[in-house]
Amino acid sequence: MAKYVCARPIHPGEILKEEIEYRGISQSKLAAQMGMPYKVLNFILNEHRPLTPMTAMLFEAALEIPADMLIGMQTDYNMQVARKDSKLNKRLSEIRKVAAML
Repeated sequence: MAKYVCARPIHPGEILKEEIEYRGISQSKLAAQMGMPYKVLNFILNEHRPLTPMTAMLFEAALEIPADMLIGMQTDYNMQVARKDSKLNKRLSEIRKVAAML
């Protein structure tokens, strides 16, 4: 079965930011509730910092959004960004050439 991928990577922070705006929760209030520095929360919501399992679990506790889903989104985002990395693709191509000769 083919897996469909969005045209652009979607960071989980984008979804979380939309959710807290929809709920009318301020970032500073949410950060305080989660015991997280405001700056860290803001960096995640603005896609400048990745979610970790711990931060995903904090969001789950605060917003009831499953941590597993959020981490899955972060992994998908990371993989899409990596697949678009031309330096990495060149390196992978070189490794595959060598591996084909083994």
